[in-house]
Amino acid sequence: MSLIERLLKPRPDPREALRPLWHGVVARSREPAWYRACGVVDTVPGRFDMVTAILALVLLRLEHNPETARQQALLTELFVEDMDGQLRQSGVGDLMVGKHIGKLVSALGGRLGAFRAALAEGNGATWREALARNVTLRENGDAGPLAERLYHLREGLAGTPTAAVLDGELPQ
Repeated sequence: MSLIERLLKPRPDPREALRPLWHGVVARSREPAWYRACGVVDTVPGRFDMVTAILALVLLRLEHNPETARQQALLTELFVEDMDGQLRQSGVGDLMVGKHIGKLVSALGGRLGAFRAALAEGNGATWREALARNVTLRENGDAGPLAERLYHLREGLAGTPTAAVLDGELPQ
């Protein structure tokens, strides 16, 4: 193969290996129990909150392994790619997509920081407060059921081998 052929040959997208994990995050966020039993509002903002909450837990799980830094970045790129497509489908114009993406990535970063701090504290009340601030609950909603279910997911992720998580195997 000549140099020109190698330069012009398309390279495989390194994000493809993580697409099953991204799809698993989205599928988990769509489970009816989050909205029926845990009090999350079943609206676009509520669904976004669940995607970012579950994605944040996965990213927090992966950050304990320094060898997964690249995969964390690629998974975040899949999040951005998906949100970009969602915004465009909902009618957001090209000139505004970047601004909206910045806000969505900022929201994900905020959840990562809030969850990291609350979980490090090891206090159930702090965890519930972090969720109440970062997830849109029904009016007069109690973050307790959501906190319990997400904590259970976090514990399941902690017990799942890194390779399995990267392959998209999220615990029940």
